[in-house]
Amino acid sequence: MEIKKFTLSVDKKILVLLAGIMWCGVGVMLVSFAVSWLSPYNGREQGLYYATGFLTAMPIHHFGFLRIADKNLNRLLLLTEKRCLFSFMTWRSYIIVLIMVSMGIALRHSSIPKRYLSILYNGIGLALFLSGIRYFRFFFKLLLTKRS
Repeated sequence: MEIKKFTLSVDKKILVLLAGIMWCGVGVMLVSFAVSWLSPYNGREQGLYYATGFLTAMPIHHFGFLRIADKNLNRLLLLTEKRCLFSFMTWRSYIIVLIMVSMGIALRHSSIPKRYLSILYNGIGLALFLSGIRYFRFFFKLLLTKRS
């Protein structure tokens, strides 16, 4: 039996869409953790942690995740035939995600106060979300070019 026979293959448009959903979804999840951790604090304290998280997000987005997203988009946009549903990321990226998830779990269960972790979670979460928007831009470009 051929394994390819059982592989769910999709067009690159779907892979770009899935990548955007994944990046933005994880970003929202991380920011929601941070928001829940900051809910016991008053507006001024919250504002300070949110502002610091936002300032952390900008370099992470611009110098880190945006470059990764662009590299991944370039790989996806070069595809000419249908690929496995899970190929919106490379195998290496899946390993990196596994390490990052493990580190996140370890941090959440560490003795570091959650208000300080909220800065990191807001920064990484917002950076992921902003970088994930790039995938949606290209998804809509792909949709529009097919119809023209």
